[in-house]
Amino acid sequence: MKKKTNEELQILVSQATAGDKTALETLVAGVQDIVFNLSLRMLGTFADAEDATQDILLKMITHLSSFRGDSLFTTWVFRIAVNHLKVYKKHMFAHYPLNFDYYGDDIENGNIQDVPDLTQNVEKEILAEELKMSCTNVMLQCLDTESRCIFILGTMFKVDSRIAGDILEMTPEAYRQRLSRIRKKMADFLGQYCGEYGGGRCRCKDRVNYAIQNHRINPLQLDYTAAAEIPVQTMLNVKNAMEDIDGLSQDFSFCKSYQSPEHTKCLIQEFLDSTQFSIIRNS
Repeated sequence: MKKKTNEELQILVSQATAGDKTALETLVAGVQDIVFNLSLRMLGTFADAEDATQDILLKMITHLSSFRGDSLFTTWVFRIAVNHLKVYKKHMFAHYPLNFDYYGDDIENGNIQDVPDLTQNVEKEILAEELKMSCTNVMLQCLDTESRCIFILGTMFKVDSRIAGDILEMTPEAYRQRLSRIRKKMADFLGQYCGEYGGGRCRCKDRVNYAIQNHRINPLQLDYTAAAEIPVQTMLNVKNAMEDIDGLSQDFSFCKSYQSPEHTKCLIQEFLDSTQFSIIRNS
């Protein structure tokens, strides 16, 4: 969808709150990929991200009349999403939390030599790419919730520090300082352990069968390699301004963006088509 100005978005919001379903569908289509990618990085798995995306978009729809135009519409959506995800407890890693010590120890000491071939005739190169995307995304779960959110907003979405600080209720200076420290922490871990993005000895291709055995990837359900990527410039268009905070951005090329799954889009469309939507719209 072509990027819209804030004035155009405010008009769409007014039309949607007045009962224009087409305007509402346009607003949802414009932010659903943003919400999905934020959810994916915050929660770590496609399944959990899909569930959270539905919750967030429904919350956006039902609170649309509270948007006053005091900020960018995208900022308003980010705030709803961030507040929802920071307290979201239904995802897998809320029950099985990670930390860098555990992750590093698994890389160094995981028994990968004696695992049989579990690839089920799927090309190992494809599975290695799936593992690479999954691993680096799951690695974000080693950060505490707020640090993870800071990293994602600053590194993936490149949100201006004033806007990010407002969303996270901290000063722009505090946000920039924390983002720089978190980026360094992530870069140091990659440099020590990862052979794909750093100088470590871990190679995804060598760990494919070990990852399958430990249910980290599934040859019959390749979420990352099956997902359609979004051009980088498209995601850059969601922010109001850019700033160069430090020189570590090149270390995080794994922060790719994906289109939200068709399943999620269909569920949201079903809701928009339902009588339930009419009740909420008129409430």
